[in-house]
Amino acid sequence: MSRISIPTADQTLDAAKPLLAAVHKQLGVTPNLMKLVGHSPSSLEGYLALSGATGKGKLSVQLRERIALAVAEFNGCDYCLSVHDYLGRNLARISDAELTAARDGQSEDARTQAALHFALQVLQTRGNVSDAALAAVRLAGFDEASVLEIIINVSLNVLTNYVNNVAQTDIDFPQVSARLAA
Repeated sequence: MSRISIPTADQTLDAAKPLLAAVHKQLGVTPNLMKLVGHSPSSLEGYLALSGATGKGKLSVQLRERIALAVAEFNGCDYCLSVHDYLGRNLARISDAELTAARDGQSEDARTQAALHFALQVLQTRGNVSDAALAAVRLAGFDEASVLEIIINVSLNVLTNYVNNVAQTDIDFPQVSARLAA
């Protein structure tokens, strides 16, 4: 059971209702994460704005979903693993093998592999990546804008991982569990 309540429709703050309605219109459902963040309409608005903006960037939906999986695995976020496994399969049409590989920061595609490696370097070093890590992602064909988008996608996913890990948000997608080392 979620440690932070997930408001019902009757409990949802008026300021959050149009935001949640827009999410429902776009996705056909209103995920528990969105309902939960709706406790703070300004936080929900900020999250949705950043999430929407990243979707308009240079990175493909396939790469963004792979980054989300790598970050969720790193942070042990079962909610986000479940969501992004579902989206990776059904929206981005990523193969089972590539979904599994992404969780470990891997890909058969060299360019994707470089992006995932860089994303994990951002996480592991808390943004203090080496010159070599930055050079490697650039060498793989990522320009300045794309490098920044990788960093922003990592950050956006850390945000949702932390919210869900603190709240222990009830998972409303087919469940996937992190393979955390003990």
